[in-house]
Amino acid sequence: MLVKILLVFVVAIMAQTHGVMFRLVPNTQKCLRDEMQGNQIVAGEYEITNAPGQKIDYVVRDTKGHILAQKEDVSKGKFSFTSEMYDTFEICFISHVPATHRGIDQEVALDVKKGIETKSYEGFMNVIGEAAKLKPLEVDLKRLEDLSDAIVQDFALMRKREEEMRDTNESTNSRVLFFSIFSMSCLLGLATWQVLYLRRYFIAKKLI
Repeated sequence: MLVKILLVFVVAIMAQTHGVMFRLVPNTQKCLRDEMQGNQIVAGEYEITNAPGQKIDYVVRDTKGHILAQKEDVSKGKFSFTSEMYDTFEICFISHVPATHRGIDQEVALDVKKGIETKSYEGFMNVIGEAAKLKPLEVDLKRLEDLSDAIVQDFALMRKREEEMRDTNESTNSRVLFFSIFSMSCLLGLATWQVLYLRRYFIAKKLI
């Protein structure tokens, strides 16, 4: 019973969506940014309130300016793309209102899912239901298995980033140490040269 409750709780967490809603002022644009992992599917669904005479476009770009998805004059729909490497993507909604038209604010509802959140288990449920007449709990177990794999991959990625950051810190510390030693050597050499120069100067002037 406890295991079943835990599974239901995990599935409920997985079912949560990253939905946002905002107002778009006429003839302006609003962009939202998020991270994406390498070889990860990103899917989005949007819905915009209707306003006669007004148009809204959307475009999805990565940090290099590559367009991942784009469409003009939208009101409701979906988009999806697959990332090639770890990066940050940007979703921009752009409002267009004619100069002769008095524009009004429009509400934009956006729901973005990534990775395992985009996976559908309806086909899997049909297969196991016909083949072995298994309970829906088996589907929850499959979701839990996929979620575990995703968590393991996330931890592996975090460990890789931590190693890269540690290597960068160690390299920076080594460079700072060498620079400090070089600076001290230059200062000591300059101080020694000044002392010798002043000594010769005072001797030449017969001050010492």
